[in-house]
Amino acid sequence: MAISMYQVSVPRFIHTLGNLSKIFDKAEAYAEQKKLDPSVLPNARLYPDMLPLTAQVQIACDAAKGAAARLAGIPIPAFEDDEKTIADLKARIDKTVKFLETLKPAQIDGSEDKELVIKVGGKDTPYKGMTFLLGRSIPNFYFHVTTAYDILRHNGVDVGKRDYIGTV
Repeated sequence: MAISMYQVSVPRFIHTLGNLSKIFDKAEAYAEQKKLDPSVLPNARLYPDMLPLTAQVQIACDAAKGAAARLAGIPIPAFEDDEKTIADLKARIDKTVKFLETLKPAQIDGSEDKELVIKVGGKDTPYKGMTFLLGRSIPNFYFHVTTAYDILRHNGVDVGKRDYIGTV
């Protein structure tokens, strides 16, 4: 049975970003309860040389919309990287999901062997569609979503595996 490039990408991106948005609902409630300055959580990091929560969410959203758009052969929507609050991050997630919801399976299915050239570390890197999706885009997406989750958990937000996975 052939893999559906659409089914292993767009619905999974939408589902996981929806879970991340719900996690941010808990983060907002936590910040209000603890009377945290609104900039504390968005600027939080796991380690000083790691990117902050804001960047983790930006990169996760960019990975999802970038993978889907490249495989569909359409322009990647450009979002400003100007989020400062949890509400801003939730809005970025929402914009990403809204874009993903416009895509149809026929736009992405059949892209397994599509020739793609992606800048990696400033260098053009060639990929076939399936290798790009399964070997680069999906792992990159989950890395940054997981890191966002970890930053919030590390800072005391009461979330767990059920929040991360949600209902499949």
